[in-house]
Amino acid sequence: MANRATDLVGLTLSVLLAGAGLAIPAERAAARTPTIQHPVASEARVGGDDRHTRFVLDLTQKIELRAFTLADPYRVVIDLPQVTFNLAPRTGEAGRGLIKAFRYGLVMQGGSRIVFDLAKPVRIEKAFVLDPVNGQPARLVLDLAATDRESFLRAIAQENRPIRTTSTGALDRDPPKAGDQRPLIVIDPGHGGVDFGAVASSGVTEKTIVLEFANVLRDRIEGTGKFRVAMTRTDDSFVPLSDRIRMARIRQAALFISIHADALRRGEGAAQGATVYTLSETASDAEAARLAENENRADVIAGIDLSREPDDVADILIDLAQRETKGFSIHFAKFLVGELRKVARLHKQPLKSAGFKVLKAPDVPSVLIELGYVSSKDDLKLLTSDAWRAKTAGSMAQAIDAFFSTRVAGAPGARR
Repeated sequence: MANRATDLVGLTLSVLLAGAGLAIPAERAAARTPTIQHPVASEARVGGDDRHTRFVLDLTQKIELRAFTLADPYRVVIDLPQVTFNLAPRTGEAGRGLIKAFRYGLVMQGGSRIVFDLAKPVRIEKAFVLDPVNGQPARLVLDLAATDRESFLRAIAQENRPIRTTSTGALDRDPPKAGDQRPLIVIDPGHGGVDFGAVASSGVTEKTIVLEFANVLRDRIEGTGKFRVAMTRTDDSFVPLSDRIRMARIRQAALFISIHADALRRGEGAAQGATVYTLSETASDAEAARLAENENRADVIAGIDLSREPDDVADILIDLAQRETKGFSIHFAKFLVGELRKVARLHKQPLKSAGFKVLKAPDVPSVLIELGYVSSKDDLKLLTSDAWRAKTAGSMAQAIDAFFSTRVAGAPGARR
């Protein structure tokens, strides 16, 4: 699986055509493209005990599925055609029996995924979809039985299946216009699809908050006319961490900005405000270390374990070029904190560092900004405010402008 894990490239980049001025007006697009009605999942339930557990999902129509298991941590993954999940808020946060919890969402255009976290090793006894009958919906049924680790691992080894579906070459789309030398800014809305990120008590998800903010930031940056902008995702799709990095490198980005909104766990006290992170193998504090560990699990959450892949940047990270890139990242982070301070509430320690995988491009200055805490009522109110988004995005655009003005004016090692 690990060897195939990099096959999936940036999944949602076709919308970048809009950023290049190639958008089709809505009326024309509607006339040309028929509306696709995806199956709808309306209710999910789990029953059973620690020996046998059944999962049932109600659907508007019968669909095909593919179920498989993954180890360390123990998971069952179900891949489906694209499904609209119309489930109650917080569905899947608590399981039963052999299922501790489950997540669901779009994993690529045309494909959805359900990932089950398991209490122990299991055997998939049945995985099928029943036809709708007598007014009852179609039903996806997954039956699991407890087993031992050796049997679990043997079953994985004996299966011969492609784990990832190759995308349609999205990374090669929308090449820069000939002669357009404006710096490219890559905005990375964190999480997406099956990876919800943090969830507020109201049910609002981090993946939604950061995508809405990223759209505002993109428009503000493009509005200056000084920069090109690309986004790692433009809808509720899952994009692996390595593909987010790869997109920035392939397109020779001048700056990479990853957008997130954290949540504190019980017992961690109270915290508010925005924080800007840069890459460091040694976290600046325990909170930064915990956050980096959580964010780096994104691919495992989506049922994709990249831990056994060779780290293609491991050797480069100690190169002088990487040191230069880190310097530029810190330089921009300081500009960013300075501008944010004028308009937004900041964390008591607004500039931190930790080992975020998504910041490890060796040749692209990169920062990760936590806009605030969805676990804070005050922060959540701001994070969902149009006025706050516009004001904060404006300050970030100012920081970007100041950063590149400094480099153009003769900053050491300026490359663009």
